Amino acid sequence: MAHVNKTEIRVIYADTDQMGVVYHSNYLRYFEIGRTELLRELGISYKDMEEKYNVMLPVKEAFVDYKISIKYDDVIVVHTSVDKLRNASLKLKYEIRSKENDILYSTGYTLHPFVNKKSGDIVKPDDYLYEIMSKGK
Repeated sequence: MAHVNKTEIRVIYADTDQMGVVYHSNYLRYFEIGRTELLRELGISYKDMEEKYNVMLPVKEAFVDYKISIKYDDVIVVHTSVDKLRNASLKLKYEIRSKENDILYSTGYTLHPFVNKKSGDIVKPDDYLYEIMSKGK
Protein backbone atom coordinates (compact mmCIF):
# COMPACT_ATOMS: atom_id res chain seq x y z
CA MET A 1 0.00 0.00 0.00
CA ALA A 2 1.27 3.46 -0.90
CA HIS A 3 2.49 5.87 1.74
CA VAL A 4 -0.04 8.70 2.13
CA ASN A 5 0.81 12.08 3.60
CA LYS A 6 -2.14 13.85 5.23
CA THR A 7 -1.80 17.61 5.47
CA GLU A 8 -4.43 19.66 7.27
CA ILE A 9 -5.32 23.15 5.97
CA ARG A 10 -7.92 25.65 7.18
CA VAL A 11 -9.35 27.57 4.23
CA ILE A 12 -8.67 31.29 4.52
CA TYR A 13 -10.93 34.04 3.19
CA ALA A 14 -8.42 35.04 0.50
CA ASP A 15 -8.80 31.57 -1.10
CA THR A 16 -12.50 32.10 -1.78
CA ASP A 17 -14.61 34.02 -4.26
CA GLN A 18 -17.48 36.40 -3.45
CA MET A 19 -19.75 33.41 -2.72
CA GLY A 20 -17.36 32.06 -0.06
CA VAL A 21 -16.38 29.10 -2.28
CA VAL A 22 -12.73 28.18 -2.83
CA TYR A 23 -11.59 29.53 -6.20
CA HIS A 24 -10.75 26.66 -8.55
CA SER A 25 -7.01 27.39 -8.98
CA ASN A 26 -6.46 27.17 -5.23
CA TYR A 27 -7.00 23.41 -5.38
CA LEU A 28 -3.64 23.26 -7.20
CA ARG A 29 -2.08 25.27 -4.36
CA TYR A 30 -3.45 22.72 -1.90
CA PHE A 31 -1.92 19.95 -4.05
CA GLU A 32 1.43 21.76 -3.90
CA ILE A 33 1.25 21.98 -0.12
CA GLY A 34 0.51 18.26 0.04
CA ARG A 35 3.35 17.49 -2.39
CA THR A 36 5.84 19.53 -0.38
CA GLU A 37 4.83 17.84 2.87
CA LEU A 38 4.91 14.35 1.32
CA LEU A 39 8.49 14.86 0.14
CA ARG A 40 9.48 16.27 3.53
CA GLU A 41 7.90 13.25 5.24
CA LEU A 42 9.76 10.88 2.89
CA GLY A 43 13.05 12.53 3.85
CA ILE A 44 13.83 15.43 1.54
CA SER A 45 12.67 19.01 1.20
CA TYR A 46 12.21 20.78 -2.12
CA LYS A 47 14.91 23.20 -1.06
CA ASP A 48 17.45 20.41 -0.44
CA MET A 49 16.49 18.65 -3.65
CA GLU A 50 17.17 21.80 -5.64
CA GLU A 51 20.27 22.98 -3.76
CA LYS A 52 22.05 19.70 -2.96
CA TYR A 53 21.00 17.56 -5.91
CA ASN A 54 20.34 20.21 -8.60
CA VAL A 55 16.97 18.63 -9.38
CA MET A 56 13.66 20.43 -9.84
CA LEU A 57 10.16 18.98 -10.26
CA PRO A 58 8.21 21.36 -12.52
CA VAL A 59 4.57 20.56 -13.13
CA LYS A 60 4.15 19.13 -16.65
CA GLU A 61 0.52 18.13 -16.29
CA ALA A 62 -2.18 18.72 -13.68
CA PHE A 63 -5.73 17.46 -13.34
CA VAL A 64 -8.42 18.28 -10.78
CA ASP A 65 -11.82 16.60 -10.53
CA TYR A 66 -14.03 18.98 -8.54
CA LYS A 67 -16.74 17.04 -6.71
CA ILE A 68 -18.11 19.29 -3.94
CA SER A 69 -17.27 22.94 -3.26
CA ILE A 70 -14.90 23.75 -0.42
CA LYS A 71 -15.96 26.81 1.55
CA TYR A 72 -14.37 29.48 3.69
CA ASP A 73 -13.19 28.23 7.12
CA ASP A 74 -13.55 24.54 6.19
CA VAL A 75 -10.74 22.39 7.53
CA ILE A 76 -9.55 20.13 4.75
CA VAL A 77 -7.07 17.28 4.65
CA VAL A 78 -4.96 16.84 1.52
CA HIS A 79 -4.06 13.16 1.01
CA THR A 80 -0.96 12.92 -1.21
CA SER A 81 0.78 9.79 -2.47
CA VAL A 82 3.11 8.60 -5.20
CA ASP A 83 1.08 7.13 -8.04
CA LYS A 84 3.90 6.30 -10.47
CA LEU A 85 7.66 6.64 -10.31
CA ARG A 86 9.48 6.32 -13.62
CA ASN A 87 13.13 6.81 -14.56
CA ALA A 88 12.64 10.50 -15.29
CA SER A 89 9.21 11.43 -13.89
CA LEU A 90 7.01 11.32 -10.84
CA LYS A 91 3.20 11.22 -10.82
CA LEU A 92 1.44 12.11 -7.59
CA LYS A 93 -2.21 11.65 -6.76
CA TYR A 94 -4.33 13.70 -4.41
CA GLU A 95 -7.60 13.58 -2.55
CA ILE A 96 -8.95 16.58 -0.68
CA ARG A 97 -11.33 15.57 2.10
CA SER A 98 -13.21 17.24 4.92
CA LYS A 99 -11.48 16.82 8.28
CA GLU A 100 -14.84 16.88 10.04
CA ASN A 101 -16.65 14.11 8.18
CA ASP A 102 -14.22 12.75 5.52
CA ILE A 103 -16.40 14.01 2.62
CA LEU A 104 -14.45 13.86 -0.66
CA TYR A 105 -14.17 17.36 -2.17
CA SER A 106 -11.84 16.58 -5.05
CA THR A 107 -9.32 14.20 -6.55
CA GLY A 108 -6.50 14.83 -8.96
CA TYR A 109 -2.92 14.29 -9.99
CA THR A 110 0.21 16.11 -11.05
CA LEU A 111 2.98 14.84 -13.31
CA HIS A 112 6.55 16.07 -12.81
CA PRO A 113 9.68 15.40 -14.87
CA PHE A 114 12.98 15.39 -12.98
CA VAL A 115 14.82 18.39 -14.43
CA ASN A 116 18.45 19.39 -13.96
CA LYS A 117 18.37 22.82 -12.33
CA LYS A 118 21.36 24.14 -14.26
CA SER A 119 20.86 22.71 -17.76
CA GLY A 120 17.05 22.38 -17.82
CA ASP A 121 17.39 18.85 -19.21
CA ILE A 122 15.13 16.01 -18.12
CA VAL A 123 17.26 13.60 -16.08
CA LYS A 124 17.09 10.40 -14.09
CA PRO A 125 17.57 11.33 -10.43
CA ASP A 126 20.52 9.85 -8.59
CA ASP A 127 19.98 6.66 -6.61
CA TYR A 128 19.46 8.47 -3.30
CA LEU A 129 16.65 10.67 -4.62
CA TYR A 130 15.06 7.75 -6.46
CA GLU A 131 15.14 5.71 -3.24
CA ILE A 132 13.43 8.51 -1.31
CA MET A 133 10.68 8.78 -3.93
CA SER A 134 10.31 4.98 -3.93
CA LYS A 135 9.38 5.08 -0.23
CA GLY A 136 6.17 6.80 -1.28
CA LYS A 137 4.97 3.92 -3.48
